[in-house]
Amino acid sequence: MGTDPSAGWNDVADEFVAVRSRIGADTVRDWSRSLGRGASILDIGCGSGFPVTVTLVEEGFSVSAVDASPKLLAAFRNRFPYIEAVCEPAETSSFFGRTFDGAVAIGLIFLLPAASQRRLIENVAVALKPGAKFLFSAPREACAWTDLLTGRNSVSLGLEAYTDILESAGFLLGGTSLDEGGNHYFNAVRSA
Repeated sequence: MGTDPSAGWNDVADEFVAVRSRIGADTVRDWSRSLGRGASILDIGCGSGFPVTVTLVEEGFSVSAVDASPKLLAAFRNRFPYIEAVCEPAETSSFFGRTFDGAVAIGLIFLLPAASQRRLIENVAVALKPGAKFLFSAPREACAWTDLLTGRNSVSLGLEAYTDILESAGFLLGGTSLDEGGNHYFNAVRSA
C-alpha cells in the first residue's frame, strides 16, 4: 500500500466513477432486505456511493460510510451531503466508535494485502452488533491479479481462508452468492 492509504484509488478516482456500473446492486438489495427497515449499515470502501449506498438509501436504511480516497469521498459527499462519512483506511478505521446492524465491503477486501484483509474483518466484527450481517465481495478461489485501474496487486484468500478468518473474528459464514457480473459475495453473521 505504500504511503497512499487509498492504495492508488485516489489517483484513478475520476476514471473509476466514470466506469462504475450498477452490477451488484441487486445482490446488495437482496441482502439488505434481511435486515429491518431503517437498520444502520456501514458502507466500507464506499467510493462515490454508486451503486451500493444509492441502493441502501433507496431501501430505507441509515448509512454511514468510510473510504480512504479523498477524491472518492468528495464525490460521495457531493451525492450524499447528509450521510455521515469519513476519509480513512478501512482496516484502521474506528467506524465512528459505535456498532451497526450490518456492514458491506463491496470491491474492497481483495485490494488489501492479506494481513490487512484479516485486520479489516476483525475490525468489522468489533463494529457490528451480535446478529448483525456482513456482506463482502471477493473471488471464491485463492488467486492474485493486477488491478486494471490502479496497476496494483489484488489478492483473494479464497473460500477456505475467508471462512477461517471470519470464524476466528466471531462470524459465521451464512452463504455465498454470485451477482449478474460473476462477482462472488460472502454473507456472514456476527455471533452472539
